Amino acid sequence: MEASVPELSWVPVAGGGGRGGGRMLRAPAGSVEQRDEEQEDEAEEELRDGGVPFYVNRGGLPVDEETWDRMWRHVARIHPNGEALGKETRGATDLPKIPIPSVPTFQPTTTIPQRLEAIQKYIRELQYNHTGTQFFEIKKSRPLTALMDIAKEMTREALPIKCLEAVILGIYLTNNMPGVERFPLSFQSHFSGNHFHHIVLGVHCGGRFGALGTSRREDLMFKPLEFRTLMDLVQEFEGAYRGYWHTLRKVRIGQYVSHDAHSVEQIEWKHSILDLDKLTKEELRKELERHTRDMRLKIGKPAPPSPTKDRRNSMGSPLRGQGSPIRRISRIERRPSGDKKVLEPKSAAEINGYQIRV
Repeated sequence: MEASVPELSWVPVAGGGGRGGGRMLRAPAGSVEQRDEEQEDEAEEELRDGGVPFYVNRGGLPVDEETWDRMWRHVARIHPNGEALGKETRGATDLPKIPIPSVPTFQPTTTIPQRLEAIQKYIRELQYNHTGTQFFEIKKSRPLTALMDIAKEMTREALPIKCLEAVILGIYLTNNMPGVERFPLSFQSHFSGNHFHHIVLGVHCGGRFGALGTSRREDLMFKPLEFRTLMDLVQEFEGAYRGYWHTLRKVRIGQYVSHDAHSVEQIEWKHSILDLDKLTKEELRKELERHTRDMRLKIGKPAPPSPTKDRRNSMGSPLRGQGSPIRRISRIERRPSGDKKVLEPKSAAEINGYQIRV
């Protein structure tokens, strides 16, 4: 079981850059606010995690000194040994160099399932970000081309990421797979008086559904491309939530995302919002079938024109501040399956007094 205070599986080396380290550059004063008021469409769920707030690095990379110090103050508050851990890590001179994962490349003969597994392996190798500070600012209202710039930055910096960042990265890494349709799939669950939010990238290919993503929980991210219907995929996630004593309350499903990395259209994050407390199982199935039809209808519709080359160059990356140098690109049943292991629910005694974060 995981308490409300997770262990840090990775801590960035002083300097605030990517895994290779580097000198930390000071950004202009006042460039980072402690916490902005965000509406739900601007990823409000990513600013709260089961009632525990976390910060977003809004100053770009390398991390500025204000954000860096705030991150370590936050670690000191949320980690059982946070203050001692911070002093030990920040004062160390012999920290091991973290290897940079290689972005997957494929041969023409590589199958779609194999490609998706390789992409998930890459996302997993970046590791889940337990620091309490999200390193890449994701604004859902940005055009797709700007979000793809952020995804490129993720591959260069190779920093740990959270679930929303993994969705953007998954879109970027599957853009050159035209036979694979991608759509956002987010969940709201309830446990011990708190609501928890999570998001993955749903994928559809060859009449089968699956998912890419990252999470603290192994069974709340990657799903192989083997689910016949969207209902089967949602029920698979719902069963995983039940294994952690979470009740799945809402499911939000977006539309298929364009494969044009330079598209100026926005991702449609919430084409369907399904309240599981108000829907019977059959009603949920019908709503998911309707959404599947809506997604299929979008295929073939003309997308907004991409910006000209001059405009793309002028847009640039939204991440990097003026003082930052340019870096070198160096509800109910689980889906029946004979070979799947069924999670046994944990006893109430095991979770008493804990917030099980997913």
